[in-house]
Amino acid sequence: MVKVGIVGGTGYTGVELLRLLAQHPHAEVRAITSRKDAGTKVADMFASLRGHYPKLAFVEPDAAALAGCDVAFFATPHGVAMAQARELVAAGTKVIDLAADFRLRDPAEFERWYKMPHSCVDLLQESVYGLPEVNRDAIRKARIVGNPGCYPTAVQLGFLPLLEAGLVDTDHLIADCKSGVSGAGRKAEMNLIFPEAADNFAAYAVKGHRHLPEIVQGLNRASAKPVKLVFTPHLTPMIRGIFATLYAPLKDASADLQALYERRYASEPFVDVMPPGALPDTRSVRAANVCRIAVHRPPGSDIVTVLAVEDNLVKGAAGQAIQNMNLMCGLPETAGLAAPPVLP
Repeated sequence: MVKVGIVGGTGYTGVELLRLLAQHPHAEVRAITSRKDAGTKVADMFASLRGHYPKLAFVEPDAAALAGCDVAFFATPHGVAMAQARELVAAGTKVIDLAADFRLRDPAEFERWYKMPHSCVDLLQESVYGLPEVNRDAIRKARIVGNPGCYPTAVQLGFLPLLEAGLVDTDHLIADCKSGVSGAGRKAEMNLIFPEAADNFAAYAVKGHRHLPEIVQGLNRASAKPVKLVFTPHLTPMIRGIFATLYAPLKDASADLQALYERRYASEPFVDVMPPGALPDTRSVRAANVCRIAVHRPPGSDIVTVLAVEDNLVKGAAGQAIQNMNLMCGLPETAGLAAPPVLP
């Protein structure tokens, strides 16, 4: 049984980790931290988990026996994981960070976008970017994994087959993306409260979103030449979900794009390439660790349109983190993640 610790368990990704791990056949949560809610039982804070964690309570980070765990998930703000990673790794605990501390390879880029210096560059260099569809073998051997962001997961999975095959003009990629409000975290901010977010639709961070360098970093790995990407995120009046509409000019209009995507993801348990003409929607992936993709070529156009949907809290966060844990610990990759989406 894999002994699991969760740092920062009161946010949306923290409770999603708890929900998914409650049904994991090979993992057990031994410790969970919260400075503000130390002493509160998990089941008292989250009624949805009553009966699953009857004794587990939040503890102060300093009191958590994380070094005795096999894996520690960091569902925390940026900067927390890198402050504790060295001690945990030295104790033999594998680290999976759901924030950005170990996503960007260049520490200068991290400091530019997250406004703080990286405090353990040595561990950054050995960390692995946790997109299993690209880095599965490296993840299996990793001590530290930087779990991808929600937008980067959908955008990379949507564009990868085209870039790997060299079929599109990489100077003109567009990612038009929408997210549910849970993507902003469990916090009180004016634009996230119900009267502001409901019955509304708005773009944000148009001049530069923190996920942009992460997306470009991943796409560049798959491309023969550096990509140029326009990335525009939007906030939609729903709780969960990412909808990425991706555009790229085709260099070879004769390519069988449907076959390309089906071949690329044929053996991927959590990527579903839909039939020709399909239109995926966010509710088809709600609460499931899957990214559904449909590829279209509008009539008379040399632009390929890719639609990619995922649950930002699952394949975009906690589910993918558990997928990475499974790989790191030699477990079946799908363990604890086989539940179908919730509908309606």
